[in-house]
Amino acid sequence: MSTDTPSRIAEIRRDTNETKIRVRVNLDGTGVARLATGIGFFDHMLDQIARHGLIDLEIEADGDLHIDGHHTVEDVGITLGLAVARAIGDKKGITRYGHSYVPLDEALSRVVVDFSGRPGLEMDVKFTSGMIGALDTQLVYEFFQGFVNHALVSLHIDNLKGHNAHHQCETIFKAFGRAIRMALTPDPRSAGVIPSTKGCL
Repeated sequence: MSTDTPSRIAEIRRDTNETKIRVRVNLDGTGVARLATGIGFFDHMLDQIARHGLIDLEIEADGDLHIDGHHTVEDVGITLGLAVARAIGDKKGITRYGHSYVPLDEALSRVVVDFSGRPGLEMDVKFTSGMIGALDTQLVYEFFQGFVNHALVSLHIDNLKGHNAHHQCETIFKAFGRAIRMALTPDPRSAGVIPSTKGCL
């Protein structure tokens, strides 16, 4: 980005009785991640977002993992959504829409995103296992629902093929990173313009 372009960086701290979360994002980074959620496979998936989204991402989570991973995973999604929304600002000049198909061996997933200002999640994924490492696969939906509600995006996630749950999940997170990278990339033909006929998003 040029030196006269504002930095798209934000940090959010969110503390509840169940979790304490800190998220810092640089939307114009190089994919560097520092992650500590206490759930190893979840960290691995968040790393996919950073690497494939070219987002510098720091996440620290202290959650009630003695109960289960639900609050931690959901609240990381919420806090990441808040941080991304703050970093984007008024959305002038962004591409707005993004999509990606990502394969991993037998698995294939498609993710489509619209930074519309309206939260909505459609997710069609039939995981072949209930757990991947220490991550309950039901919580993948909760993560993305938390993100969607607070980043204010429309998000469609479809796992099209796959019989290995690790591969299914990894293709989803990689495709998500690629899709938001496309959507958040500045469009030089729309510099300073909000990409909507309404004039706001």
